[in-house]
Amino acid sequence: MAPNVLGNTLLLAEACIQPEDPNNNQIKANKSILNVRTTTAEPTATAIVTAAKTWAQVDDFQKTESSSSTRSSSSSSSSSYFQAALVWRNIIAFVYLHGGFLYGLYLAFTVAKGSTIVLAFVLGMFGAFGITAGAHRLWSHKAYKAKWPLRLILMISQTLAFQNSIYEWVRDHRVHHKFTDTDADPHNAKRGFFFSHIGWLMMKKHPDVREKGKTVDMADLETDPIVMFQKKYYAILMPVFCFVIPTFLSYYFLDETFSNSWYIVAIFRYVLSLNGTWLVNSAAHIWGTKPYDRKISPTNSTFVAIAAVGEGWHNYHHVFPWDYKTSELGQYSTNFTTAVIDFFAWIGWAYDLKSVSDDMIKKRVLRTGDGSHPYSEEALREKMVDYINNLDHDNEKVVWGWDDHDMAEDDRRDATVSNKKE
Repeated sequence: MAPNVLGNTLLLAEACIQPEDPNNNQIKANKSILNVRTTTAEPTATAIVTAAKTWAQVDDFQKTESSSSTRSSSSSSSSSYFQAALVWRNIIAFVYLHGGFLYGLYLAFTVAKGSTIVLAFVLGMFGAFGITAGAHRLWSHKAYKAKWPLRLILMISQTLAFQNSIYEWVRDHRVHHKFTDTDADPHNAKRGFFFSHIGWLMMKKHPDVREKGKTVDMADLETDPIVMFQKKYYAILMPVFCFVIPTFLSYYFLDETFSNSWYIVAIFRYVLSLNGTWLVNSAAHIWGTKPYDRKISPTNSTFVAIAAVGEGWHNYHHVFPWDYKTSELGQYSTNFTTAVIDFFAWIGWAYDLKSVSDDMIKKRVLRTGDGSHPYSEEALREKMVDYINNLDHDNEKVVWGWDDHDMAEDDRRDATVSNKKE
């Protein structure tokens, strides 16, 4: 779900495929080896030797051609797969960030103040809402509308989360929905868990991602001054809101050490938030149920819903992407983002909240679901009741016992006979 996490400071270079030439290094036939001089006279010993050498050369050439053709065919087949180059600066950054995450976790359990951990959690949740309620539900899917004070808050919190600018986040996410599990999907789950979780940020993008990205309509964001302000000054805003301010708050106001402030409030908080978001791209496309559409890869996952503050009901979300709840469930316990949006709707800052009717959900569940939805079980029970009620009970034949000629053959076959004598 998240776009390029390293943002404008760690741009991913574009993919570049150099097609292989199937004729490269191919051995060409030397016409001279076929120039065998023949005469009507009896062949001399020299002529026979010459001819033998010539045909040996021809045989060797044919074998070489066959081998070359095989290599060429193999090369051509392998070139049909995208061979991405690694982006080492991203890899190095991720190694440092996750190393810092582990060190921050150690500090949190050993020497850090409780208030420092609380601050890291609060800022992490604030940043998460910038992704879930802002970049995702508001700007990517237009599932609801927001007045400028709420859009400003969500822009700041999305900057704190550091998952690239809103504009780029939305572009990549719309491409993901339009071209899920294809080469145009930035984090194509068909390429495995590691790729869809973090690997896609460690290598050059597939060319289809760029090409399809150009076709996405971004006019609505280009007319939003808050979005375009952030896009213009993101290189300045991101480090200030994501790293400088969190570290300063802990160091200055909580009288925490600089090391604890940096590794817990900045690094630990940031990496934990990242992986929560990434689970939607990876785990929620591999493991879980598919109550609404069994033919697509996105799944419903309670674990991911908790980790990503409500974004784990992914099968539902891909079927109904315009629902502001991104789920059918009404509980806030596994969808805290919905509670935040509902609060702002209550005070009037969020409006035009879009959702899906129960009737539409039920029809889709029965048509394409995998049977795990309660509607599926309910429909099965209804069908069984209808079947039983429609049986022709009035015409059941009455029998006096086992050998009655009116006894149905099915009853005779299905009956249990114990201690049967052969």
